[in-house]
Amino acid sequence: MTNKEKSFASVVIYVHNAEKRIENYLKTIIEVMEGNFEHSEIICVNDSSDDNSLALIKKTSEIASTTSVSVVNMSYFHGLELAMNAGIDLSIGDFVFEFDNTYLDFDPAVIMDIYRRSLQGFDIVSASADRREKFTSKLFYKAFDRYSDLSCKMSTESFRVLSRRVLNRIDSMNKTIPYRKAVYANCGLKTDNIRYQVIDQISRITDKKERTFRSHLAVDSLILFTEMSYSFAKLMTVLMMCMSIFMIAYSIIIYATSNPVAGWTTTILFLSVAFFGLFGILTIVIKYLQLLVDLVFKRKQYSFESIEKLTK
Repeated sequence: MTNKEKSFASVVIYVHNAEKRIENYLKTIIEVMEGNFEHSEIICVNDSSDDNSLALIKKTSEIASTTSVSVVNMSYFHGLELAMNAGIDLSIGDFVFEFDNTYLDFDPAVIMDIYRRSLQGFDIVSASADRREKFTSKLFYKAFDRYSDLSCKMSTESFRVLSRRVLNRIDSMNKTIPYRKAVYANCGLKTDNIRYQVIDQISRITDKKERTFRSHLAVDSLILFTEMSYSFAKLMTVLMMCMSIFMIAYSIIIYATSNPVAGWTTTILFLSVAFFGLFGILTIVIKYLQLLVDLVFKRKQYSFESIEKLTK
């Protein structure tokens, strides 16, 4: 290709125990960047992999000629969001590609499809596989869309491209990005999504650390970016008020029509529901306080052990 893009493109790839996939994946990304951009960089974020991923990244980077390849070695396992933040903070491109995993189930041409779509006035363009979502993911996004006021629908994404304007705006909004997709959707800039045909059915394997991280991220995101917890608190408050009114009316009727009896079962039932609701509300309040402390007072968001520039 003779007419290459003049824009500087940055690529940030999340890597965690991906020795079976990273070599072919990184090779593909290098070929796409060097074939389409005059200036580009690739930043691999090694999130404390304990397999041969780092060695394979170094080996594969040797094929790069015009693109710069670097690796950020995280000090310990941070999870997808914080690890990607570290890579994005180091990127300098006019456009930044984010690859949240190393499963190459798409045609490499889709990478340039979302880039060209961004040139049509969209600051955020994502790519999603045209397949049925996992039940847990579908449930999460359904709840997220139901209890949030976002204009765009959230869904599972494989990768995306961001303009530098997006990153500058987010940087001015908030230094901490606990869930990038929600923050991107809230930044006010135009977004779009492209569905691609899956070319290779790859079995996705996640270890215990990743599964734990994803479950915690889902809970934190629902509390932080939606009104689900507030709706639950309102529901429990209304329920307790109805129970209280019912018990008051029941006590008055019993007192007026018959001899009062010891309502042990009714009392225990009322107290059980009341305490359930009370503790539910307290749990949400405590979780909110924890998130606020992390977002406002926690200075050290991520730490990396080293940065290695693998190409000249």
